[in-house]
Amino acid sequence: MTSRLNPYISFTGSARQAVEFYREVFGGELAVNTYGESGMAEGADADKIMHGQLETPAGYTLMVSDAPPGMDHTVGTNISISLSGDDAAELRGYFAGLADGGQITMPLEKQMWGDEFGMCVDRFGIVWMVNISQPAG
Repeated sequence: MTSRLNPYISFTGSARQAVEFYREVFGGELAVNTYGESGMAEGADADKIMHGQLETPAGYTLMVSDAPPGMDHTVGTNISISLSGDDAAELRGYFAGLADGGQITMPLEKQMWGDEFGMCVDRFGIVWMVNISQPAG
């Protein structure tokens, strides 16, 4: 898979309604994973979206999530840019370059879903997320 760049928008409980609205506008296929499905939350938080992804017929990809409790969320700055793919060397290079002069907020390392993932804020204040997909199997 080639590397992709797309917006990633966070919400505080309305991610499902938002991404369903975007699907009505753009069309496409929607995949949603909740915090409950991952075992990360119970009760009311279990139905919140940990990760949602809309793939549109026009080739757009839009990702959404509900910010987990305790994570900073400010309307207006609740969007970041996601880089994803399976070219580990390329994506690690992008991560290092973006973090240079900025701040790593989550080191690029293996996560519970099996991929490598990290977050940083570049020197201009833009939040970047990098996800390196691991081979299936």
